[in-house]
Amino acid sequence: MKTIKNISILMVLTLSINLGVAQDKKAHNIDNSNIALEGYSPVSYLDLGIAQKGLKEFKSEHDKVVYYFTDADQKKKFDQNPGKYLPQYGGYCAFGVYAGAKFRPDPNKFIVKDGKYFLYLYNLELDAQQLWLAENNHKKLMDKANENWNKLKGTYN
Repeated sequence: MKTIKNISILMVLTLSINLGVAQDKKAHNIDNSNIALEGYSPVSYLDLGIAQKGLKEFKSEHDKVVYYFTDADQKKKFDQNPGKYLPQYGGYCAFGVYAGAKFRPDPNKFIVKDGKYFLYLYNLELDAQQLWLAENNHKKLMDKANENWNKLKGTYN
């Protein structure tokens, strides 16, 4: 009887943990290890204007999401002000959010504007970064994406 009770408790704990992680996956584009940006450094995007893969030895966690950095200085900058370095729309494709959907972006396709960075889907059929730029109205696109994000961030991908 004690074994059944222990198994029941373990199942409830596992379910609670999984629901907590699943909750994060609604608003954050993360993999099964809770790693954001496919391991690319959020500091590199914003401070250097380039996409750089981070390293495991330089990582931080913010709101249950793991971010990698290229060196200790980048990690320190992030740790001092994580909100500054978080990707827009939880790291989902900005043009997709504008259109009302969540798509995983290519971490090498991004735009830095007004102290923020926006990621974009890129594949053989679609270059969402070029669609965003072709509109030539960042504010209009961002306003609509922000409105859509308020609804999308609580939904599954």
